[in-house]
Amino acid sequence: MQRPYNFSAGPAAMPAEVLAQAADEMLDWPDANGQRCGMGVMEMSHRGKEFQSIYEAAEASLRELLEVPAQFKILFMQGGGLAENAIVPLNLSALRAQSGQPGVTDFVVTGSWSEKSLKEAGKYSQARTAVSGKDGGFTAIPPVSGWHLSTDASYVHLCTNETINGVEFQALPDLKALGSKAELVIDFSSHVASRPVDWSKVGLAFGGAQKNLGPAGLTLVVVREDLLGHALPVCPSAFNYQTVADNGSMYNTPPTYAIYMAGLVFQWLKRQGGIAAMEARNIAKAELLYGAIDATGFYMNGVARGARSRMNVPFFLRNESLNDAFLVGAKAAGLLQLKGHKSVGGMRASIYNAMPIEGVQTLVQYMQEFERTHG
Repeated sequence: MQRPYNFSAGPAAMPAEVLAQAADEMLDWPDANGQRCGMGVMEMSHRGKEFQSIYEAAEASLRELLEVPAQFKILFMQGGGLAENAIVPLNLSALRAQSGQPGVTDFVVTGSWSEKSLKEAGKYSQARTAVSGKDGGFTAIPPVSGWHLSTDASYVHLCTNETINGVEFQALPDLKALGSKAELVIDFSSHVASRPVDWSKVGLAFGGAQKNLGPAGLTLVVVREDLLGHALPVCPSAFNYQTVADNGSMYNTPPTYAIYMAGLVFQWLKRQGGIAAMEARNIAKAELLYGAIDATGFYMNGVARGARSRMNVPFFLRNESLNDAFLVGAKAAGLLQLKGHKSVGGMRASIYNAMPIEGVQTLVQYMQEFERTHG
């Protein structure tokens, strides 16, 4: 029986075969040789050899998938992207400031999440808005020619995919080419592993796992080694990247089961052909859905075509009195969690890596049928 297609923005759908494997291993985890250990992953000591093997395999798979250079540390943390909005300035805002003093941080505000990042960083740094797309309703990426970057900023923060507004950077800016000495920090929570990362332009990347990598509870941080060791004195030890790195993400008990589940997803991604294959699939899914929206006046998406997200597709019915009927019919058709974020309304289809092309095809067919009967 076909499971319903889950378009949730996060926590989001996971590959069915990953869930099946986790179910099989729930009570008794097998090692790489198939030897059962007599306990489930949630029951393991994070310092025991069983979990250490899970952790090491997950880290190695992720480094391979994302082609993370050797000079970057991969940290498995907790708190999600929201916590990183504080943890990043606690660690990096002093890069170009007097030792132990909060410095300047620049923010490119392209939607709701980068707005939150700016506000939170203001508690731990001199946070400044380099540019904002708010006046345009967060429907485009402001051109780099209009960015006002601080000469003394420690880093420039981007949310490279805005889940609520459906805006995505199709390429990362080259800060050096813009004359900035700041590091580039990216929040790639909602499109990590959906496309390659140009690590030559990035100093630090972070993301919550619950959209494209696994269940809620795990936060990924990829940070260049030379950026470690600059934390403010007030930074909690468990949030100090240097401490986390020195202890192999084991300074405090990590989110062990979430790491295990993410590791299964990493293996699944490798079986699918890796990031290049996933990107091609994601392009096909996005083109199919945006094509259906653009083909009619019944639906609309206001995001500039060059900034449209491949992962999160907000759309609206021109006759919003039909919203409830659309959602009721969608659920009956096995299409779940299509209601848009409360701050913007309308609909939103999140089509992360785990969403198969068949799910998008079914959604498009439903949209076309709904228009025929209600247009």
